[in-house]
Amino acid sequence: MTTLRLRPEDPADTGAVRRVLATAFARPDVSTPPEVGLVDELRASDAWQPELAMVAEYGGEIVGYALLTRVRVRSDQGDAPALALGPVAVAPHRQRIGLGTAVVQAALDAATELGERLVVVLGDPAYYRRFGFDRADQMGLTSPWSGLGEPWQALELPPAASGEGPPPRGEVLFPPPWAKV
Repeated sequence: MTTLRLRPEDPADTGAVRRVLATAFARPDVSTPPEVGLVDELRASDAWQPELAMVAEYGGEIVGYALLTRVRVRSDQGDAPALALGPVAVAPHRQRIGLGTAVVQAALDAATELGERLVVVLGDPAYYRRFGFDRADQMGLTSPWSGLGEPWQALELPPAASGEGPPPRGEVLFPPPWAKV
């Protein structure tokens, strides 16, 4: 029986994560997909949250990845922390067996445990709705991707035991590596 293990990325996993990203986002027009460079640059930035870089290890092989990194939400009240989900990848030979769903849920669960309140994503609404994501613009959030409509999504995580108020609303500011994607 093959076992699935979901865990935070370890520094020794960098090469395996790069391979998963490269194969999952492979295109004939580029030698290295931009998602590979994005993760490399995010790792070296203040946005990096090592406990929120999740891998799916299946049969001892890293075959899935979901990354949450720090973003800021700017409003009249100032800047508030939030998270951006992405990239999410599963090696092509292990797709369509639930590994993507499992690794995304593991990342969201870890964020909830850490008391995070808001996650944004740009992606397929049909896929991300299963986790509770909804249109970000209807939640009072803007970004460079707001004009894309439904793919610009957000998820309010359950409040921490401290009973904090609602998640922030305003303009989502992404760290510089995101500008290259």
